[in-house]
Amino acid sequence: MNIQVFASGDQLDEACADLIGGMIRIKPRAVLGLATGGTPLGVYRRLIDDYRNGLVSFRHATTFNLDEYVGLPEDHPESYHAYMRKNLFDHIDLPLSRAHLPNGNAADLEAECRRYDALIEEAGGIDLQLLGIGHNGHIGFNEPDRELATGTHVVELAEKTRQANARFFNSIDEVPRLAITMGVGTILKARTIVLMAKGEDKADIVRRALEGPITTDCPASLLQAHPQLIVLLDQGAASKLSKSLPDRTTLSGGRSV
Repeated sequence: MNIQVFASGDQLDEACADLIGGMIRIKPRAVLGLATGGTPLGVYRRLIDDYRNGLVSFRHATTFNLDEYVGLPEDHPESYHAYMRKNLFDHIDLPLSRAHLPNGNAADLEAECRRYDALIEEAGGIDLQLLGIGHNGHIGFNEPDRELATGTHVVELAEKTRQANARFFNSIDEVPRLAITMGVGTILKARTIVLMAKGEDKADIVRRALEGPITTDCPASLLQAHPQLIVLLDQGAASKLSKSLPDRTTLSGGRSV
């Protein structure tokens, strides 16, 4: 586990964009696992800037998103299809035929889950998986539970997760109750995982995920077992971590990482 703590969210975003851009420059046909929500928005803005400045091209890359709501039309402004087009895909040279998200409107959702995992396997697996972390420790939409599914699956969203996402809708009543998400097994197969967290409100769950016991009650804690986990935090999110953690580095900037 390599933990990097940044003085600001902007510096964290820059460092994360550099990791993704570096992966593509080394391996132009890289397979990227992408996330949605508020946390990666700054990263996507940096990647768009890097593309426009000729620093990176996504022309040969392939992407797989973590999740999508069930029953929300793809053109709905809060669908993750719409989110990715608005915040990344419409602004870079990634062929849309290689930009994959689960189909939350599939007639057979279980078959869609199997199809999605098969697509990832056919692509050779994910080289770099970007993750945020929910306040209850969920990654993707893998909510705390006694047991966690390995592959892509349909999940009932926890009420706290729906409340957290209600800010993107007119009311919580509009937030879907179901989603399709990569399972923890699919996530852990990624060759590199980059976990991002920002803000003091994430400090408790970050400490629990990185220092607490590995348990399905905190799905993000399973990341401790991954051989190539990079954790990018701002000072607020890192504020409750032990100062003596191995491989922890506090940085004032991003490009020097």
